[in-house]
Parts: sequence; C-alpha cells; structure tokens
Amino acid sequence: MKTRITDLFNIELPIIQGGLAYLADARLAAAVSNAGGLGQITATSLKDEQSLKHEIELFRQLSNKPFGVNFAISRFKENYMPLLEMAISLDVKIISITGGDPSPVFDRIRGLGIKTMVLVADVRQAIKAESLGADAIIAVGQEGGGHLGRTDVSTLVLIPRVVDSVSIPVIASGGIGDGRGLLAALALGAEGIEMGTRFIATQECHLASPQYQSDLVKATETDTTVIKKTLKTPGRVLMSDYVNRILELENQGVGYDGLKELVSGSANQHYINTGDATQGYGWAGQVTGLIHDVPTVKELFDRILQQIEEFKYKNIV
Repeated sequence: MKTRITDLFNIELPIIQGGLAYLADARLAAAVSNAGGLGQITATSLKDEQSLKHEIELFRQLSNKPFGVNFAISRFKENYMPLLEMAISLDVKIISITGGDPSPVFDRIRGLGIKTMVLVADVRQAIKAESLGADAIIAVGQEGGGHLGRTDVSTLVLIPRVVDSVSIPVIASGGIGDGRGLLAALALGAEGIEMGTRFIATQECHLASPQYQSDLVKATETDTTVIKKTLKTPGRVLMSDYVNRILELENQGVGYDGLKELVSGSANQHYINTGDATQGYGWAGQVTGLIHDVPTVKELFDRILQQIEEFKYKNIV
C-alpha cells in the first residue's frame, strides 16, 4: 500500500499509532513499527527527559524501523522544551504535535530535517499547520477518543474537507479500527490512518490494565461520552459513574477549579493502571463498538490486510 504517507515515513503500511497519554511506550511503538506501521512514543506524559531517553533507546533495541515521538501540548502542561531537546539530541526523525499551538516546536526544529505531523480537528487548524511547515496532517473527527475539536464534525465529513483545503498528505483519525476503516479513509482522500483506542486493546499495550482493555471490549459505540466541553478542551471517554459526576459538575458550571482534580492526568492514569473506574476515567472513541478482543498488534495488522483483500476479491476496490 503505497501512499505519500508510506513514502514520507518509509513505512510499509499507512497506519499510525496515536500518542496515547500514559500508554504509548517503546514496547507498543516497536510492535506497531515492526508490524509495518508507524509506532509512537508519548513524551509529555513521561516524568522527565531521562525517561524519554530510556524509551527511545529501548525502542531502538526492539526495532530498527521508523518511529515517532508525540508531543501533546496544552496550556495545563509543564514546559515540554527539555523533552523536545532530548528528542533532537537523540536524532529522532519524526515528531507529532497535538493539543496546542505547534509554532514553538516548528521554530525549534526548522532546518533539522525532522518530519512532522500535526493533529487538527478543523479546516482552519489544518491550513495553519501547513503554513507552519507540517509535513502531514492528522485530522480527527468527533468519533475519536481523547481530546477532540470543539465542533461536532464527523470523520466522514472532516477528512474530505481537510483534504480539499491543504496540499500535504492527510491522515484520518476517529472511529477507525479495521481494514474497512482504512479503505474508507482512502476513499475520502486521506493517505493513511491513525488509530488510538484500537491499539489500547492489544497485547503489547501492557501499560493498560486488563480491566481497561476488558471495558473496551465490552463497550459498544454508545458507551462513550464527551467531557470537558465547558473547559473548551473536550475529550471522549468511556462512560461510568465517575464520568457522570464530571458531567453533573459541568452542568453546574463549577469551572476548571471545580473540575481539575476529577479530570486530571492523575485520575486518567489511575484508571489506566488499575482499571478502577470509581476513582478515574479512560479515554475511548466510538470505535469501541468494533473492538471484540485483545489481539497482538501483528494479528490486528494481518486482519486489516485480510479485510482489504476480501474487498478486492469482491471487486469493491
């Protein structure tokens, strides 16, 4: 499957693993890259730059394939520049930027030959990212898990809108979890896909508790909801009593101070690590309705390719 994305990142399949806060470590990234996609290590949920160095070095022990480092930028994040400097010093070739203004990153890496992806949720952001020098756009629709855009535009509509608005390749994200989703994304004009939630429910995502993975398998497409709309940083999560409490407080208009403990990264990490949905929450997209088991990454990729071959056999593509 040759697209501008496979050429840009020198990968076999146009499948990108999402940044996945607190989950995207070297072992998951290596499994994705070794299977033919592009794995990523998340930087900004690591405790310091030495932790990032460890993950990058571990990846290189596990794989000789391309990989990326994800920087989730937010006004609530601490300074990420030391992490970026570490990635540069270790000759990281691919960086993705999500959740904030990517301008400082582009200012720092300009001229270094680092390939970049920027996550966007609307056409305006895509055009801005291209103007800053992004090599590719990741466009996420409202079906996606984790942080989303402030509008309710679906992946089905967003992807062709972004494709028509920029000249650089577009990667589709949100609601994609199998070969059918990849083919649909290509039909919409994208040249690759990013999957997040689907990779959480894989055997190599060892930082996700078995309960978290089980909850994803059990959930249907109607078992997620969006929190933090009142903070203007909406994100899609698995529904639970804990999440309902967040929504109730949002309806009461308590603001950030009234929500910060409940929606903190610590609360997210608690659920990720323990599966205790009474004291934390987990990001998840509507693709949960398509998740029925916890395969290895290689098994997941084999299924995706098999589905594509089945569609070819039926003369659909």
